[in-house]
Amino acid sequence: MLIEIDFNSEEAIYIQLRNQIILGIATSIFQEGDSLPSVRQLADTIGVNMHTVNKAYAVLKQEGFISLDKRRGAVIRVDIDKIKALEEMREQLRLVLAKGCCKNITREEVHGLVDDIFDTYSGMI
Repeated sequence: MLIEIDFNSEEAIYIQLRNQIILGIATSIFQEGDSLPSVRQLADTIGVNMHTVNKAYAVLKQEGFISLDKRRGAVIRVDIDKIKALEEMREQLRLVLAKGCCKNITREEVHGLVDDIFDTYSGMI
């Protein structure tokens, strides 16, 4: 697993870690049932504090992407609550699309972006 952290980013490290794991699930790098590295192991590998990894795992658990098992540690378990996921996506897209409208990005350009990005995740469907 290759995790790249931008230590100069304004985005919190635990959020970067969370996002990279979600992208790994979407692109089939991680499969349902796969174990993630232990908190200590991942912290050592990417050079961050164990509490940072622990926080990322806690957020992923809360959001339904992993479960925490005493024997296996963090395990990919995608909680499929489609209605909840669609509502969360709607809220996130609302702001992204508002920013795009402010920058004169057209509906067609947005659709093209969505299609391009979605195609990279087509293995999950």
